[in-house]
Amino acid sequence: MAAPTRVARPMFWDGSRLKITRVETLVVSMPMLLKGDAPLMSGKPRTSIETLYVRIDTDAGITGWGESFGHRIWPATKAAIDTLIGPACIGLDAGSITSVMAGLQHAMHNAGRNGPVMFGLSGIDIALWDIAGKAANLPVYRLLGGSPRASLPAYASLLRYGKAATLAQNTTEARSRGYERIKIHEITVPEVKAAREAAGQGIPLMIDTNCPWSVREAIDVSLAFQPYDPYWIEEPVWPPENVVGLAEVRDATGMAMAAGENVGNLADFQRLFEAGAVTYAQPSVTKMGGITEMRKVIALAEAYGVEVVPHSAYFGPGLLASMHVLATLPRETPVERFYCDFAENPLGERIDPVNGRFAVPQLPGLGADPDPKLIEKLRIA
Repeated sequence: MAAPTRVARPMFWDGSRLKITRVETLVVSMPMLLKGDAPLMSGKPRTSIETLYVRIDTDAGITGWGESFGHRIWPATKAAIDTLIGPACIGLDAGSITSVMAGLQHAMHNAGRNGPVMFGLSGIDIALWDIAGKAANLPVYRLLGGSPRASLPAYASLLRYGKAATLAQNTTEARSRGYERIKIHEITVPEVKAAREAAGQGIPLMIDTNCPWSVREAIDVSLAFQPYDPYWIEEPVWPPENVVGLAEVRDATGMAMAAGENVGNLADFQRLFEAGAVTYAQPSVTKMGGITEMRKVIALAEAYGVEVVPHSAYFGPGLLASMHVLATLPRETPVERFYCDFAENPLGERIDPVNGRFAVPQLPGLGADPDPKLIEKLRIA
């Protein structure tokens, strides 16, 4: 794993010397180490994870790394960056993050306020914050006003398996690795029951259902899960933008609801909060505008009395960016870690918790650049 770029002081820079000269996208595919059943995506076995990296070069020789939402839709996001967003960035002042991002959002609003364009803008924003930290010789969380924090708790976010025995096995394994919080992506009672029995009582067990049900169905299934003491039910209603319906589920069940990974902008988060739909908000730094917009969501959530626990099921700069944002919060908030292992990944040990905790990156910028040799080895686009 390459160390992030270091630059000499002065601490801050003359923004006129940090012009964006190049924007590049790189997609890597990391095969998972599988011990038993492969997890499922859209009913099909999932054996690898794709990460869409965004690289920004400047005329000062400082390079920033970002991540845009990739997974199965990376071709659309990559095309949005390569053909629309990236060319618009050339020549802009990398040191003026707020104005650059506001200008790009205004210029591209007709292309959508959610989806590939916002995902692409998110990667740009993360890379600009990486540049800012490197230029200041500070980790990003210090630029954002955070106090020194050595580590953050992680929660194991198990992928969907649809088999009770596999859920029990993976939950037990995650607990043995030091995870004190478990999330599962299951939609039927046997799997939820198996996970609870394996986790033990008192361990927070979150249930992410990925938007499968009508409001009535969501109420019925949530109540069926209730004996297993879910810490929250995540996105039980289809479509995900039905915030009024989600509020109905919360009111009817009295259970904590979580949502936000499918929310694309600040205005839509406000609608979510105004509806009283969620106990926990889950903005995704790679989807809804990067670090800049996530900070706005956190401030808005505080005004509505909603706790923020971001969605961070990623393995690139998006995961690091999530850590930096969480390191600024006044109380300890867990980081989501997709529960799977890889033989190789470009960020090395930075994406791996130890005894259920992530080390907060302390080097300048996001704290780690991807290993260029592994990028080329794993690159698919």
